[in-house]
Amino acid sequence: MHSYEIYGCNSCELKSKCSINKRGRRRITRWVDEAIMEAVARRMTEHPEKAELRKCLVEHPFGTIKRAMNQGYFLMRGLSKVGAEASLTILAYNLRRVMNILGVRKMMEAVT
Repeated sequence: MHSYEIYGCNSCELKSKCSINKRGRRRITRWVDEAIMEAVARRMTEHPEKAELRKCLVEHPFGTIKRAMNQGYFLMRGLSKVGAEASLTILAYNLRRVMNILGVRKMMEAVT
């Protein structure tokens, strides 16, 4: 997070609406990547149909992993252990998808 101090507030006509600081300084705090977040928000408001499509495509795997595979929370603690647990869960999800789409026989033929 970065913060910037602006010192020209004493001469500004809008000071009473924007700052209560007696010394005429105003501190503005922004996240380092806030410009990126603003660009994403702007794209989302300009193209709401893309957000709906993303929900249809992306949210389904997470719901399946959480509910159907009973993985609503991590059992392990620590970043590397949680990463390994997430990787195994995603591998199991992907294998299950392949079996549902191709069938076990075709999947086994592709592997061997």
